[in-house]
Amino acid sequence: MNPNPLDSTPPSGVLLIDKAPDMTSHDVVAIGRRALGTKKIGHCGTLDPMATGLLMLVVGRATKIQDLLMSEDKQYVGTLTLGATTNTQDKQGEIEVQKEVPNISQQQIEEAFEDFTGDFEQLPPMVSAIKKDGVPLYKLARKGEVVERKLRPVRVNSFKITRVELPEVDFVVDCSKGFYVRTYAHDIGQKLGCGAHLSALRRTRSGKFSLERAVPAMELKTIAREDLIKKMVSLAEISLMRGA
Repeated sequence: MNPNPLDSTPPSGVLLIDKAPDMTSHDVVAIGRRALGTKKIGHCGTLDPMATGLLMLVVGRATKIQDLLMSEDKQYVGTLTLGATTNTQDKQGEIEVQKEVPNISQQQIEEAFEDFTGDFEQLPPMVSAIKKDGVPLYKLARKGEVVERKLRPVRVNSFKITRVELPEVDFVVDCSKGFYVRTYAHDIGQKLGCGAHLSALRRTRSGKFSLERAVPAMELKTIAREDLIKKMVSLAEISLMRGA
């Protein structure tokens, strides 16, 4: 009986994962390594533990196109909560300033979002993966340190407000790489004068990849290796998708 070639050939391609809440991106990579039996795995674009949705794992030879895949635009579905800012700009942080939410109209909210459309600059939050002297900022933030950060150019291609039930506002944003949705929520709250923080986040698209073919993160622990390999997007398919 011939052995299954999938068992001996190192897998290569992109595995789309639907990340569950309370997992780090590193957690997903570690589970993926065990599930596929290979060490050569990386991820494209860190998702915060509270965030869910599309996390792309590059496997084997696909690690060579990691930077290319990370450079593409993303789409997120999120919720911001008005009336409170936090030290992490999301619901996992400690409340810094709390204010009463005035009776803000839908038009005022739309105008605040409009102010952050097109090309502008963001100040990365202290709780981020950007490194200072080789140390991620979030590790410095845990020690109570605050360091100077440089403004970064970002872009919002489009946004849509899908629900307003004060103090909550649901939205969809299509943005460039390196965009901090937490900072977006925080800055919109400042523009509205009452502060805000990000209370929910889900990545729904990255470049031409969506959640349609994504494997739920928890299934990684139980799915058979050969079935997982079959679910990967091959390098040939990626070339066709990108028009190469």
